[in-house]
Amino acid sequence: MYNILVCDDEKDIVSALTIYLSSEGYRVFTACNGREALEAVEREDIHLVLMDIMMPVMDGITAMTELRRRGNVPVILLTAKGEDTDKVLGLNVGADDYVTKPFNPVELLARVKSQLRRYLQLGGGAVRPSAITIGAVSLDDDAKSVTVDGEPANLTPLEYDILKFLMQNAGKVFSPAEIYRRVWHEECLGENPVAVHVRHIREKIEINPAEPRYLKVVWGKGYKIEGDIQ
Repeated sequence: MYNILVCDDEKDIVSALTIYLSSEGYRVFTACNGREALEAVEREDIHLVLMDIMMPVMDGITAMTELRRRGNVPVILLTAKGEDTDKVLGLNVGADDYVTKPFNPVELLARVKSQLRRYLQLGGGAVRPSAITIGAVSLDDDAKSVTVDGEPANLTPLEYDILKFLMQNAGKVFSPAEIYRRVWHEECLGENPVAVHVRHIREKIEINPAEPRYLKVVWGKGYKIEGDIQ
């Protein structure tokens, strides 16, 4: 299942696009301005963005420019008939295509499928390997299992999800709040439990949890997975 982000400040358009895309089997996320779109792309594994140009808080062109600094997820702009200058500007800053409002659902879905197909064929970030090995730690997402030097590490589901997230983003530092947001898919409103889970993960994958080889803390910033990726 592919994840598509619909970003438009017109609720009727968002609702219609959600219906069209859901009927084709896509999972739809929504945002009403560019800032929310950037947050959604950072938080979720988005495979394609449908984004309006004229929006409050942050417009689509500004958001498009920022998206291109972060990665190559395909973006289809939703434009009004009189926005020819903005169409050109959007394509110049990295948009992959545009659809003019009012849009034809058949044409829109065809463009979505085309961009997804091209993105996947070019090796975009939409498909991640099901098995990841860093040093002696191996995670098999199909089997939902983790082994260390071939021996099973019996992680709880939350411990598994945290380790998977960090291994998929090896070398990157994430704050406890960001890890919570990515794994729990919600904001942490009370005491953050990430440190407790990290301690338990270390006890299961590290030879010496007090001097971890893989799951390391970057003081004042957060946690990261470090090691040779195989």
